[in-house]
Amino acid sequence: MRNVFIASLIAVLPAVSAAQLTVPTAPSRTQAPVPASIPVDRVVAVVGDQVILWSDVMNSINQQRAAGLEVPKDSAAQVALAKESLNALVDEEILVQKAHQLKLDATQDEVNRSVDDQAKKVRAQFQTDDQYKAELVSAGFGTPEEYKRTLYDQFYRRALQQKAYEELRKTAVGRNVTDAEVQEAFDKNKASLQAAPASLTFRQIVVAPKPTEEAKKRARAKADSLLVEIKKGGDFEQIARRESMDPGSKAQGGDLGWNRRGVMVPEFDRMMFALQPGQLSPVFESPFGFHIMRVDRVQAAEVKARHILIISTVDSADVAKARLVADTVSQLMKKGVSFDSLVTKYHDPAEEKGILQPFIRDSLPAVYQSAVAGKKPGDVSGPFELANPRGMSKWAVIQLVTVNEAGQYNEAEVKSRIREQLVAEKATRTLLDQLRKQTYVALRL
Repeated sequence: MRNVFIASLIAVLPAVSAAQLTVPTAPSRTQAPVPASIPVDRVVAVVGDQVILWSDVMNSINQQRAAGLEVPKDSAAQVALAKESLNALVDEEILVQKAHQLKLDATQDEVNRSVDDQAKKVRAQFQTDDQYKAELVSAGFGTPEEYKRTLYDQFYRRALQQKAYEELRKTAVGRNVTDAEVQEAFDKNKASLQAAPASLTFRQIVVAPKPTEEAKKRARAKADSLLVEIKKGGDFEQIARRESMDPGSKAQGGDLGWNRRGVMVPEFDRMMFALQPGQLSPVFESPFGFHIMRVDRVQAAEVKARHILIISTVDSADVAKARLVADTVSQLMKKGVSFDSLVTKYHDPAEEKGILQPFIRDSLPAVYQSAVAGKKPGDVSGPFELANPRGMSKWAVIQLVTVNEAGQYNEAEVKSRIREQLVAEKATRTLLDQLRKQTYVALRL
């Protein structure tokens, strides 16, 4: 459990011991190790009017260790690692200072969302509060409140760095990448490519059972009655916990958190950005069902809202009809009918249609593994059943796009992605080097 906990922390961790990383303070053939029990710190860099401490470097290395880095055993490699980590910290501090110069800032709400999400993820790894608090103490954080304060500082700085970087990229100039550089990066990663598991990409059409008009009328009437209850003074959050059929937000009183435009389905999106803070929506319909929404807060490009969802009842007869429709979709896809036209007519808009990122074959749900077994790119599956947490099952039809066996890869595609990454890295490095010339930087390591 402790390894899992440490790997999930993004805040400072206990310093690496002298046995794990021994970086000399000055050239010397012999140096007595510093006892781990004696706290030793010193300034290893000055950036503008800010200092970076040796403990900051240690914390950075520990975070890398938590993410899987193996600290080298020879002293020369340890020195190189420490200098690399220090330079990364210098870059981060330069970006923070540039954000201040550009009058960029991160809102408290924006940062607190990240802090709360991270704290919840860590807390969820423990069965009791006592276990959680004990682990925080042993990791050097003290109380949960102290841990969240540490997280806040890190997320705030990270947000400033990102904002400064995005602003600077507007004027960034791309840098040329040679074929030799691409080949060198490819050769370094070739072993991992050869060890890659079997993967595939596919696209899908999901057919959902449709309720009868009578079932929709009953659901609409239920939503209307809840809206009346709320308008008469009923507590929105309590009613959401009691009545909402959205498993993702029901327990939180319908809370959807902060969302940007375009994240939700269009019907939901339009209503969410049309309401003012504190305003209650009329009952409206989306592919999920009937909703009542309340907007709690609004900030630039984001809205924090709650909703109550009432889903129309579907029965086994509706599921059987959906199965027949899915059969039709499969046959049409096999005949070469346009995927986009089939999506427009048959696909459930509440589901993902273009799943084109590579999936590891063995990590797919069993029903998907069965559907793709023995198939090659371009092949279309027959309909298969998908469990639906909101109600009756749906039916999916998929078409394979690419199939890569274990260790198989397209060298040209890989090199193209490497080139794009190197171009971005060079542009970033150029930006940071320019900023270093404009900032007082003194390295003392």
